[in-house]
Amino acid sequence: MQIESLKVFCDLAETESFTKAAQINSVTQSAVSQQISSLERIFKSLLIERSKKKFRLTREGQVLYDYSKQIIQTYESLHSKLQELKDIISGTIRVSTIYSIGLHDLPPYVKKFMKNYPTVNIHVEYRRANEVYEDVYSNVVDLGLVAYPAKDTKLEIIPLRKEPLVFICHPHHPFAKQKSIKLKQLADQKVIGFEPDIPTRKALDKILREYGVEVKHVMEFDNVETVKRAVEIDAGISIVPIGTVTQEVTKNTLAAVVIEDGEFFRPLAAIYKKNKVLSPAMKQFLTILKDTI
Repeated sequence: MQIESLKVFCDLAETESFTKAAQINSVTQSAVSQQISSLERIFKSLLIERSKKKFRLTREGQVLYDYSKQIIQTYESLHSKLQELKDIISGTIRVSTIYSIGLHDLPPYVKKFMKNYPTVNIHVEYRRANEVYEDVYSNVVDLGLVAYPAKDTKLEIIPLRKEPLVFICHPHHPFAKQKSIKLKQLADQKVIGFEPDIPTRKALDKILREYGVEVKHVMEFDNVETVKRAVEIDAGISIVPIGTVTQEVTKNTLAAVVIEDGEFFRPLAAIYKKNKVLSPAMKQFLTILKDTI
């Protein structure tokens, strides 16, 4: 029995998916099944109740998971400490990020990190906000990058920065000529918004309620890129993070107008699972994110 088998078992227990456990450990689903079967032979116990409808650990499987998790954390802490002693920064960092951060904030900092630490491989997945949290919970990734981070006792939250929100419209729209705009002016406009379950949409809805503004969304999308494209064809107006429209404003395909009612921000954060052992590479990556994003 090797520690890798115990890790595969723990990953399977946490993801409840042979596919995800295989993905995390860079092996085939068949290899995952073989390692689980091997553990069952070693301990002479059924570890997983196999069913098409439900995944569940047996009592013996739960005990093995609890002890294996401790063993793995101790091993990872040892490995991380030895790397620090030798001043070694290498390995792979798996990141799950919402589209806007991944496309607009992250690239230059990944480039900077890779220049400083060329032996580290960074794998980035672009996901919806709820999927980022799922990836972190199930250990599919090491770090998640989100906006409006949700408080959770299972997560460590590292605040990064607050990004200003700005009103956007087509350059020929009457509002484009204004130096600033009041939120109440959105009431009679066609509004392009995010889908209702997107954290930025929830935050914007709350702001509008606080200012007594009711709007009608004519289009709703799950990412800022599609929102911008709709505004570019003059299908409506919107409110988005300012960093996501820098190129469009420079090219004059969108106009950005300051919101007069106050300063509104979108908080960005990195998240990872509590009790996760951070490798030296992950610690350095978080340092760069905190210093620059």
